[in-house]
Amino acid sequence: MLKKVICPLMLVLLPIEYVQAESLYIPSPSPSSTYALYPPAGSRTVTDVMNRYTPFVEPRLRRYFENVGLTYPPQNIALFAMKQERNVELWAKENGKWSYVKRYDIKKMSGHTGPKMREGDKQVPEGVYQVSLLNPNSRYHLSMKLNYPNAFDRKYAQLEGRHSPGSNIFIHGKQASVGCLAMGDYAIEELFLLAERTGIDNIEVLISPHDPRKGKLLAANSQPYWTKILYRDIEQHARKFNR
Repeated sequence: MLKKVICPLMLVLLPIEYVQAESLYIPSPSPSSTYALYPPAGSRTVTDVMNRYTPFVEPRLRRYFENVGLTYPPQNIALFAMKQERNVELWAKENGKWSYVKRYDIKKMSGHTGPKMREGDKQVPEGVYQVSLLNPNSRYHLSMKLNYPNAFDRKYAQLEGRHSPGSNIFIHGKQASVGCLAMGDYAIEELFLLAERTGIDNIEVLISPHDPRKGKLLAANSQPYWTKILYRDIEQHARKFNR
């Protein structure tokens, strides 16, 4: 009689234990499931991008800075772009000193050496700029907008009667460009995340026709008279980037 009572009880209890164990199991999100939660292009925020890429991009950034003995995230960074060499150097400032971190190759760049003059000339501008905003919905994966035209550009455009000196200059992903610096997706993910961590107000972007540390910047006779002034300004800012 006792066996007949106990056996049904065991049959009832076993499923209950199984349900309780299953309810305690919460699987960790996989990269594919995280990607499934990533909003479609056009509706993403900077926070969405950070949540998506931080887990695997930030460890790389931290390692770059640790390898050169710098604190991460940095207080100030500079992106030193050189057209002729087709690369961008990443520098960081710590305790009043600028230190080289790494180099990125420019995947695509339109135009030639020389400053940007007008809308549609396909020229990458030259000068000293800042990042004005981060664009999480770029057609080129991710992008960082520069404050072109800056005060220098606007001043000489006005003096020469150039009413459309151009706009919408970005550092972006992919490998296509019209007047911008296309860095590829892998690099722009790092630069975008680093810009957000550093703060866009703490970023300098210097774009030079070639590396002024290897030779003086010389304006061509066909270029405007103010190109000499611009190149002296670029050389002055580049002096802090000594390797």
